[in-house]
Amino acid sequence: MKLLKQFLVRLSGNIFETLTPKLIPYRGKQKPPPLKLVSHNLHPDVSHDPTLQRTANLGHMSALESALQKGEDWLLGMQDPERGFWVQELEADTTLTSEYVMLRRFLDMVDPERERKATRYLLHTQLEDGGWPIFSGGPSEISASVKAYFALKLAGVSSDEPVMQRARDLILGKGGVVQANVFTKITLALFEQYDWRGIPCMPPEIFLAPRWFYFNLYAVSYWSRVVIIPLLIVFAHRPVCAISKEQGIDELFLQPRQEVDYANVPPLHRDSTILSWRNFFVWVDGLLRLYEAYPIKALRKKALKSAQAWVIEHMDGEGGLGAIYPAMAYSIYALRALGYSTDHPLVQKALREIEDLEVYSNWGNTPTPTMLHLQPCHSPVWDTALIINTLIERGLALDHSSLRRADAWLRSRQCQKVGDWAVSAPEARSGGWAFQFENEWYPDVDDTAAVITGLAKIHPVELSGSDEAIQRGFRWALALQSSDGGWGAYDKDNNKLIFNKIPFADHQALLDPSTADLTGRCLEMLGTLGYDQSHPAVNPAIEFLRKEQEPNGSWYGRWGVNYIYGTWCVLSGLRAIGIDMTVPWIQQAVIWLESAQNPDGGWGETCDSYADPQKAGRGESGASQTAWALMALLQAGESDSISVVRGVNWLIRHQRENGVWEEPFHTGTGFPRVFYLRYHGYFKYFPIWALSMYRNVKVTGEARADHLRKAAQVARHISKLV
Repeated sequence: MKLLKQFLVRLSGNIFETLTPKLIPYRGKQKPPPLKLVSHNLHPDVSHDPTLQRTANLGHMSALESALQKGEDWLLGMQDPERGFWVQELEADTTLTSEYVMLRRFLDMVDPERERKATRYLLHTQLEDGGWPIFSGGPSEISASVKAYFALKLAGVSSDEPVMQRARDLILGKGGVVQANVFTKITLALFEQYDWRGIPCMPPEIFLAPRWFYFNLYAVSYWSRVVIIPLLIVFAHRPVCAISKEQGIDELFLQPRQEVDYANVPPLHRDSTILSWRNFFVWVDGLLRLYEAYPIKALRKKALKSAQAWVIEHMDGEGGLGAIYPAMAYSIYALRALGYSTDHPLVQKALREIEDLEVYSNWGNTPTPTMLHLQPCHSPVWDTALIINTLIERGLALDHSSLRRADAWLRSRQCQKVGDWAVSAPEARSGGWAFQFENEWYPDVDDTAAVITGLAKIHPVELSGSDEAIQRGFRWALALQSSDGGWGAYDKDNNKLIFNKIPFADHQALLDPSTADLTGRCLEMLGTLGYDQSHPAVNPAIEFLRKEQEPNGSWYGRWGVNYIYGTWCVLSGLRAIGIDMTVPWIQQAVIWLESAQNPDGGWGETCDSYADPQKAGRGESGASQTAWALMALLQAGESDSISVVRGVNWLIRHQRENGVWEEPFHTGTGFPRVFYLRYHGYFKYFPIWALSMYRNVKVTGEARADHLRKAAQVARHISKLV
């Protein structure tokens, strides 16, 4: 098989020039290689795509250079001209827009024009079966559908409309409102559309649990903490926005609402087995309800006052509480429950920060925006860091004005505050980077590692310790390495997975444990800074990755969809730190990637792979995942693979004239199985990164990242001798 693959690569050389950037004259029509040598496709496919033939006619390197130049021009043109950052839309699903309609109703601050545009968006995104999905191409999902239905009713859409009848039938067919998730039920309870008896009990006294206590709020993830603490205030006061009966959703219950037995429906239903963690926590919920009926007044007052102080303190800065929509919205509900008026500066500040997340779009060819939806947050630090890495691999001079401006902006975004991370890593000192424009309380390991990797490439010979910003960020990230050898996103050792069994955590995402993709990112950071396997953080990280590798050779992608993303992150980190990429356990990942390639030459994977691992690496080809797969194979030394050549050609022929790609899929992950993200930048810069890496490997024998890493290693060695 290996000899056959080598023969095919040589045979395709007259189409895909690989030895030099000098173009070979075209010598007549030739068809692209027809064979797809992957384990799950035993029958050769002949491509009839006319664009593939045109690409071959142009000459492979000519088409590649043209694609890279168009992509570079687009990226440089999208940089903020004054501050130097890049940011693209971060699209989620319809739930945020539905919740936004509800929030403005709750505040009695309905803007008719906003509401009309949000309504158009919700109607535009409804599926044929009447429901709403949580990712593009996915099936209707009960919670998203319930929220959209209720938002449309609040906005004045009659339940008699055909679109509402279809939605109602879909929701009832899935079991009705009682099958929706906890957060949906909490929102409905604020409008008296669901009974608080059916929602897990969360008395505010939980906030007072000491940090040494096993169950405390610093033992859950950042995103859970910034939602739970304002919710403790809401749960204690249970504020209500009264609406008319016509706006209600009684029709979404299979039985009259007053007859629902909440002990037999999620999330308070028991397992069939007598002894289980779920049953234990349901029993604990019953005890908390007893206390809730007769709380200790002094303790309740102290808890509410402390939670209020925490929320207000963490609302400082420009980004709002946690700089993510759900926490920002719940902070408003909490303030209103505490008696703050809608025109209070804190409420107005939070509302402005939410309004900054609005995205307006057109339906059809109208000259003005007709639809409105909400994104969960902004992603400028993440986009900027990844685009820096892309442009450097593309070949921009390290002193290029675009890179220098981005470098300066990222340095201005370095976090200075001692955030919540200090609880789990008290030895750490501030210096990380957050995801958003401003989120001082919550820098994260992924962004920090990506930023340092980019900055270190710009300054490869200045890494002897003189670059204080890089060193501070590096030390912060190292301090958050968990005891299992891996890294989580926001805290160290945030891995008490039993918390995911409590009724409130029906989304199964209450924790922030170590993940393979973040661990790979941190190894890449270490290697880019010139470190090798002798660094004390490396061996524990490698052991963690060995344990986390799937039986098929891939790695799970917590923050990107899914196994293709995780495998790319891990292989990039292993190569950067100097691991022999020919060892069997790494070659197993290569075999898996090649087996996942689609007949058209690209790669794709749907969000369904989080629920069904059998769907790992399966899905319609897309630009993001094709780029990740290509970079993973290139990192593993597979530049001569026919799979790589075909993947490169897929990217070239799917690029648009403006230099970017189109991709409707959600390839980012907020919470697996619950909340997905469509990064509008991913399908624009990752393909350029992959094509640039391929070009550099074929022309010079190594990626530019490898070259700069060697320079950093030399600089580090010299610094030790001085």
